[in-house]
Amino acid sequence: MSAINQPPAPCGELTLQTIAMPKDTNANGDIFGGWLMSQMDLGSAILAQRIAKGRVATVAISEMSFLRPVPVGAIVSCYCDLQQVGRSSMTINVEVWINIESTNEPAKVTEGQFVFVAIDNKGNTRTVNMDSSGRTSSDQDD
Repeated sequence: MSAINQPPAPCGELTLQTIAMPKDTNANGDIFGGWLMSQMDLGSAILAQRIAKGRVATVAISEMSFLRPVPVGAIVSCYCDLQQVGRSSMTINVEVWINIESTNEPAKVTEGQFVFVAIDNKGNTRTVNMDSSGRTSSDQDD
C-alpha cells in the first residue's frame, strides 16, 4: 500500500494515555480544552524528564490547535516528538489522538508545542547536554 492510501498516524512516541471522564466536560458536554492541555503538559513532561534525566519545568506553550471535540469516554493518547534541545531547554511537539467511537478510526484532536527547561533541586536552570550519538546527559546540581 502506498503512503497516500495509508490512514493518518500519530507523530512521536506514546507517553500518556487516559480516559476522558464526565467531570472534565465543558458547558457543551465535550471535554474541556484546558483538561486536554493539562494532559499534553503531563505527556510532554514525561519525555522532557527522560531527556533531561531529572526535574523540568514548562516555560512556554505555543501553536495550540484544537481540531475537533473530544467526547466523554474517549481514550485520549498523547504522542510526543522532541524537536530541539538547547543549552537548558527542550522543545516538544505534542499530538492528542482518539479513536472515533462509531468507526474506530484514529483522529487527531489537538496539537501544540511545549518548551521545558531542565532545573536542579533548587529550581535553577541547568544544562542538558547531547553526546555525539544524540543522547542526552545532564548536570544534576543540588
